[in-house]
Amino acid sequence: MKTLILSSTTAAALIAVPALAADKAAVLGNYANIAEAKYADSLATAQTLQTAVDALVANPSAEALTAARSAWLAARVPYQQSEVFRFGNAIVDDWEGKVNAWPLDEGLIDYVDAAYGGPTDENAAAVLNVIANPVFELSGKSIDAGALTPALLEETLHEADGVEANVATGYHAIEFLLWGQDLNGTGHGAGDRSWTDYAAGDDCTNGNCGRRGEYLKAATELLISDLEWITAQWATGGEARGTLLADEDAGITAMLTGMGSLSYGEQAGERMRLGLMLNDPEEEHDCFSDNTHNSHYYDGLGVQNVYLGEYVRVNGEIISGASLSEMVMSVDPTLDAEMRTKLADTMLALGRIKTAAEAGFSYDQMLEAGNAGGETLIMGGVNGLVDQTKSIERVVAALKVDGVAVEGSDSLDNPSAVFE
Repeated sequence: MKTLILSSTTAAALIAVPALAADKAAVLGNYANIAEAKYADSLATAQTLQTAVDALVANPSAEALTAARSAWLAARVPYQQSEVFRFGNAIVDDWEGKVNAWPLDEGLIDYVDAAYGGPTDENAAAVLNVIANPVFELSGKSIDAGALTPALLEETLHEADGVEANVATGYHAIEFLLWGQDLNGTGHGAGDRSWTDYAAGDDCTNGNCGRRGEYLKAATELLISDLEWITAQWATGGEARGTLLADEDAGITAMLTGMGSLSYGEQAGERMRLGLMLNDPEEEHDCFSDNTHNSHYYDGLGVQNVYLGEYVRVNGEIISGASLSEMVMSVDPTLDAEMRTKLADTMLALGRIKTAAEAGFSYDQMLEAGNAGGETLIMGGVNGLVDQTKSIERVVAALKVDGVAVEGSDSLDNPSAVFE
């Protein structure tokens, strides 16, 4: 994966920007307010998810499983909009892997289809199935997993043996436990776990129903505590807010780095173009629930939020204030109009993917080799994200911001390497 280093151009250096310094503090303060609101909404919706999970485990039923799934889907909306705070803010990057790591070797957690295979040279724990095994060997040690606690998940299982695919915590571990594997390939349909996987006694399917519920509750409890922590970091007096505001130039760099990296290397490259090149539904971001169309949409919306300086909370409240858009407008109104247009065009393209998926043309199907309609939809999003990154580069130059490092992706920068 390549990193593109963007810096101010000679032409931009000739532009005087005398008023920007006074505006930076307000722009950064609003950015921090939006971050705090997004994480607070992520926490609130995760708490609603926890209530639904507790109800499912206490009294399993088809209705309870549906309610828990709906709560998980709702929880993804604010969280995906927060991903734009990655890449530029080290405190978010150091934390994020606990809550949103993917893809995962789900056989670490629970039963999988026989076609999944077994342990590999890359991951000896690929089918460890912790739920079925209260005692197991890991890293040459005997592990007592009789109690499936948040501490066990976080400290022992997550990224066990240093393998990133050993994802034991966060949204996607919970997603797998609610939906199960999606065995439809590039056909329509999500995972189809039965509510009886949580049932008691003779109604239990696939064994270990009590431990499955215990794992699900522990993972949800851990998600809550992780979101409580990150929300506090962005509140007044929090470390993330303090670091951002302490150096205004570095803060603006962080904002633009997050926008550019999420747009280009992460979303356009690793999450969209790569899956299309490989025609692989396993590269979907929300692969068990078939919610990837929404993940892409709300990631894109998060980038737009930061540039415009506004966010609509889950309760309808609008958080808004000084923005990058205003800063750019003060030095180059034409560029500001270009950036706004590019962001809007990208959201239209991502919206087409979302609309098509909601109408029954699932993202899995779009990834199928030879599916021209699917390729057109996905590449519309990819091209929009790449194009808006070019405008972000021009914003970097116009504002004379140094040190913006945008994450790249082989799928965009060196496609032949994907197949090596």
